[in-house]
Parts: sequence; C-alpha cells; structure tokens
Amino acid sequence: MARPLALAGLPLLEDLGDVAGKRVLVRTDFNVPLKDVDGRVVVADDFRIRSAVPTLSWLIDRGATVVCASHLGRPDGKKDERYSMDPVARHVRSLLPGVEVLENLRFNAGETANDAAFTASLVEGFDLYVNDAFGVSHRAHASLVGPPTVLPSAAGRLVQHEVEILGGLLSEPKKPFVAIVGGAKVADKLGVLKALAKVADSIIVGGGMAFTFLGAQGRSIGGSLFDASRLDDCAALLGGHAEILLPTDIVALSPGSSFGPGETSGDVDTFTGDLPEGWVGLDIGAQSAASFASVIANAGTVLWNGPMGAFEDERFALGTRAVGAAVASCGGNSVVGGGDSCRAIEEMGLVDQISFMSTGGGASLEFLEFGDLPGLAALRHAPNAPRS
Repeated sequence: MARPLALAGLPLLEDLGDVAGKRVLVRTDFNVPLKDVDGRVVVADDFRIRSAVPTLSWLIDRGATVVCASHLGRPDGKKDERYSMDPVARHVRSLLPGVEVLENLRFNAGETANDAAFTASLVEGFDLYVNDAFGVSHRAHASLVGPPTVLPSAAGRLVQHEVEILGGLLSEPKKPFVAIVGGAKVADKLGVLKALAKVADSIIVGGGMAFTFLGAQGRSIGGSLFDASRLDDCAALLGGHAEILLPTDIVALSPGSSFGPGETSGDVDTFTGDLPEGWVGLDIGAQSAASFASVIANAGTVLWNGPMGAFEDERFALGTRAVGAAVASCGGNSVVGGGDSCRAIEEMGLVDQISFMSTGGGASLEFLEFGDLPGLAALRHAPNAPRS
C-alpha cells in the first residue's frame, strides 16, 4: 500500500527489519509534570508516557530490548536532582516492566549543543534507533538528529501518526477547513497563520494575539497586548484568501488590576467594539464565542491551537471552554494541539470526543509552517530510509 505523501521517505518501524534480540534506543518525550505525594515525587500526568506505549509495545512484542531516552525540564547542561528521570522511570516500569529509562539527556550540555561526542556515547551498544518524540523533533539536538546518521532508524508510531495527521491538514483536509489559533504573542504564530491561510477556509483568531489584528482594523484595544511591528503582517492576512474571524466582543479587566489563578482584583466587563483606555482584553465575549461555535459546527476539518484568553483565571475561561466544547461536538475531523488547548480539553473531560490530540506544541506549529522538522529530516537520511 502506498504511503501518504507526508510519510514519503520516512522510515517506519517496519523498515527496521527483524528486531528480535536487538537493543533499541527510543527517543521519547517524557517531559511530564511531576508532583509530591506524601514525600514521594510521582508523575502528575502520564499522557505523554501513554502515547509512547504503542511503539514500545511493538518493539517488546517482537523481542527487542528497549531503552528510552528523554529530557525533563531545563537543567541547563548539569545534573540537577529536581529533574531526575527516576519518577518517570518508575512510572514507565509500572506500565511496561523491563523497559529502561536513561537519566535526563539535558544533564549533559552536549544534548542541546548537538555534540557529536555526546551522540557517540549515547548510541554506543545499540543496534537500532527510534524517534517517538514528535514534541521535540523541531530541535536539532544530539539525541534527535545524531543517531540516524549511524544507526538504522525509524519513526515510532506516535511520530508516524502526528506526521500523517498534520500533513493531511496541509494537503487534503476535508472542507470546510476551520483553523482556530490563539495564544498571547502574534509573532509566535504568524508563520503558521500564513501557512494555514493557504489551505484553510476560515481562521478564527483569539487570545492576546487577536488585539494586533483588531488594531490593524483600526479598533481601539485599550491596554491589551499589542505588537506594533506586526501590524502590516496582520493587515496582509486580513486581506488574503482565507476568511479571518476576530472577536466582536471582549471580556476585559479594569486598569491596574491583576489576573491569574485565584485572582479577584479589579472590575471585569464586556465591551462590544472599542475598549476603554487602560482596560485589558483577556477573553472573547459570549457573542464571539457563539459566533465562532456556529462556524466550527459546520467544519469538515477543525484545527485548534491556543486558548482564547487567560483561561487559568476563571473570570476569563468562558471563551476557551466554549471553543473547546464546539470543537468536541463538531461532526468533522478535529485536531487539537498545544499544551493549553490540550489541557483545556482534558479539564473539560472531552478527550474522547476529539479525533486527534497532538503531543506537539511548538513542533506542531513548525511542522504546519514548514512541512518538516529537523528530527524528521534526520530520519529520512538514515541508512535504512526508503529511497524513492
């Protein structure tokens, strides 16, 4: 059977050949949250670990010895017990006894520096390599781009699925294709917005980044987040092929007030049109949420990446929750990516109603923008990669 275009040239698990008796290094993304329970540090959310189970099980069931390598946090190239992989290793063994987890890759500065000597030490004693860490495959780090230069390699099931799904959004989405993009900084999302504008029918823009678009329309945005250097980019997108949908009403906080988890300071009000001077927009209003939901309901494909507001503050959570509920109830193909969007879906108990929950945040956006990632490109140059 022919592979989807997005998988062209990418070696998959089947391209490893017989793995029985082989030692396999699997680059996983076990950068998971931890918590203290009665003095014992444990994994707080094992979504990323469970996501790797299909790949690990495939290898184990075929007689391979599996060793996982991952980073955890930002230990800055030196050993730091706060970022030890021990709690993760215990959790992995509880799911898959016999699977070893190496110590934090980022305890060695050679990981982020893509040091060849570190790569050599990492692959010593291994026969095969598998990249199942899509969420960090946009990093040209030693454990991601180095092993495929010396070992037969493959994309794990998680990476394969991510590439297949996200690649399909760019090449053959079921129409109408509605993209929902939120978050704080418009500069972080401009590249993916430009890429999506070529294939999406409608793009819903929310979060702090929406205010630069509103400013480009001549709206007064009070004291809301704003990037004057990106006004021309936003104006160009507004005049482009894809329909750009912006909030028509805004939930805002009075000047000089604080927001965040548990905050109650200041006055909250909803404004249609311009915001008064000093007021900070922190969520879309109910009118916008209903309008966006009606567009999402008719989508053949919907992609959601980024919250509609500061949803960690209960006063500004309505928009994100309304969009999340609309995405979950949409009859089309639904893809959710990015930590905040995934967290919102999880908190709402809607995971089972989403077609695909991406493990990639920045990696998903870069893949949608560029169509490839350093970790994937490295796999395509592995000695066993399929040649066209």
